[in-house]
Amino acid sequence: MQILGIIPARYASSRFPGKPLVDIGGKSMIRRVYEQAKKCDHLTEVIVATDDNRIYDHVIAFGGVAVMTGTNHQSGTDRCAEVAATHPQYQVVINIQGDEPYIDPEQITKLATCFNSPGVQIATLVKKVKTEQELYNPNTPKVIVTRQSEAAYFSRSAIPHIRGEEPQNWLEFYSFFKHIGIYGYRADVLQEITKLPISALEKAESLEQLRWIENGYRIKVAETELETYAVDTPEDLELLKF
Repeated sequence: MQILGIIPARYASSRFPGKPLVDIGGKSMIRRVYEQAKKCDHLTEVIVATDDNRIYDHVIAFGGVAVMTGTNHQSGTDRCAEVAATHPQYQVVINIQGDEPYIDPEQITKLATCFNSPGVQIATLVKKVKTEQELYNPNTPKVIVTRQSEAAYFSRSAIPHIRGEEPQNWLEFYSFFKHIGIYGYRADVLQEITKLPISALEKAESLEQLRWIENGYRIKVAETELETYAVDTPEDLELLKF
């Protein structure tokens, strides 16, 4: 099976402009993500997808592979779809977050192996919630997982609601899961989901994966014990260990 890893990277981040090019321990963030992804044996090729010449030139300069994409994409998924459409030899596409400089290749492998089952359309990762801070943080989406290891729903709220128990005790009564934002798609499914109009649930929660569920697509989930550390603001850099 041919699997394409794509790292969407844009320069114009509202909270952290130029984030892909920020220096982290002597290397740019996008270079660190790229080099980590290249360590995954399940990826046939890794490409940085960007709409900015500065990022493109930088990736080429350190020996990476990059392509220029349109400037009007609303999400990394849309950017991945544009690149994948010009690489029809790949059956599966992995969307790798460009702001996780220390992503573990094992996470990419775990996601890629979900597609050993021919019925899997889309796949992502989840991790057990360990703290109240995670559970009640709206920036940490939670996931309801079915017995078939598929996502039934994603929410910024703590779900499910534990009736009759104080919220500070909920972790004692249920195994909550949070979403780890890396996706894999069958190449044809990726093209389909990017043509769907924004759905009511997606608009309500501001989570694009709800559009896919609302339109009948199934999302396989695999559980990981590994943590991810995303850089959303300059202050997040201080939390990284070089």
